[in-house]
Amino acid sequence: MKYQVDENGYYGDFGGAYIPEMLYPNVEELRKNYLEIIYSNSFQKEFNELLRDYAGRPTPLYLAKRLSAHYRTNIYLKREDLNHTGAHKINNTIGQILLAKRLGKTRIIAETGAGQHGVATATVCALMGIECVVYMGEVDIERQAPNVARMKLLGAKVVPATCGSKTLKDATNEAIRDWINHPEDTHYIIGSVVGPHPYPDMVTKFQSVISEEIKRQLKEKTGNENPDYIVACVGGGSNAAGAFFHFLHDEKVKLIAIEAAGKGVDTGHSAATMVLGKPGIIHGSKTMLMQTDDGQITEPYSISAGLDYPGVGPIHAHLFETGRVIFVNATDEEALSAGYLLCKLEGIIPALESAHALAYMERLKAKGNEVVVINLSGRGDKDLATYIKHMDI
Repeated sequence: MKYQVDENGYYGDFGGAYIPEMLYPNVEELRKNYLEIIYSNSFQKEFNELLRDYAGRPTPLYLAKRLSAHYRTNIYLKREDLNHTGAHKINNTIGQILLAKRLGKTRIIAETGAGQHGVATATVCALMGIECVVYMGEVDIERQAPNVARMKLLGAKVVPATCGSKTLKDATNEAIRDWINHPEDTHYIIGSVVGPHPYPDMVTKFQSVISEEIKRQLKEKTGNENPDYIVACVGGGSNAAGAFFHFLHDEKVKLIAIEAAGKGVDTGHSAATMVLGKPGIIHGSKTMLMQTDDGQITEPYSISAGLDYPGVGPIHAHLFETGRVIFVNATDEEALSAGYLLCKLEGIIPALESAHALAYMERLKAKGNEVVVINLSGRGDKDLATYIKHMDI
């Protein structure tokens, strides 16, 4: 139980369900039913079939030979970028759409930052023939235009969030408002390990397929199911929660989470929650949160739209506090540099979010016989304009 959620929805001091009274019936309905539903034989059969035949799992665990030679260690990339829709997000949206159907919901809402979760939600709604509304910050709509087009093509209605920083935090606020106004027929597919209990636990469980596969694939490739390091980027933290999950109780595996330092942690343009944050409540749970002395949320910043969230999932706040996961950060510049390097050495264009994880290799100093698994959470198609803008052509 040390790193798992307790019966009250807490990971140590973090978690819970801090929600308006209007949402209590929805969240309580989920809490009472989610475990029984997702562990039922019929759910597991349908979930696993869709992961295999629709999403394309298992995703490869790829030994990046040229990148490994560059850093003088053994680097394996968990290729979540090869999932249908181009990121790990589809694992969770398939799980939640099946849950929503079993709860009798006929309308889906979601929030999105980089657009990958919005695309994954629009995709499963099209698959199941269910109405889909996606909230997205006005700033993110502009910088993630290809994903906005994909969502619309898939039949989703994309609604801009025009308040605050007009990014992920504000899109989440709008989605929660919608849910309050449509409690009966609507399920809110949260895209990360954030929000009120049971969302952080539920999303972690759906994403844990990543670490389940890593163990099996590493055993096949190296004879040992445990690497020395697992590295993943963290915004809300669903790809990291999934990559870490089956290794949490083996202390020999070093788990490293990379946050977005933006222009630098001391510049006022950052999203490095564990450096800049303190305990607070955001979007229904108690977690680490970037905030002013009087409790106002500090606007986050990152070049990657999926990492500019002012908080982090409560599971990660707990893993940070207990010391089980080492939290570090990478700047925009470091992430861009790491993204360009992967392009040139391996012919893989990573999402800017994933590039933050890759950037940590500059500091890791792993030994030549060690094994490092980097969770390549998404592909970089959506970030091409940003990559090109910053290229030294």
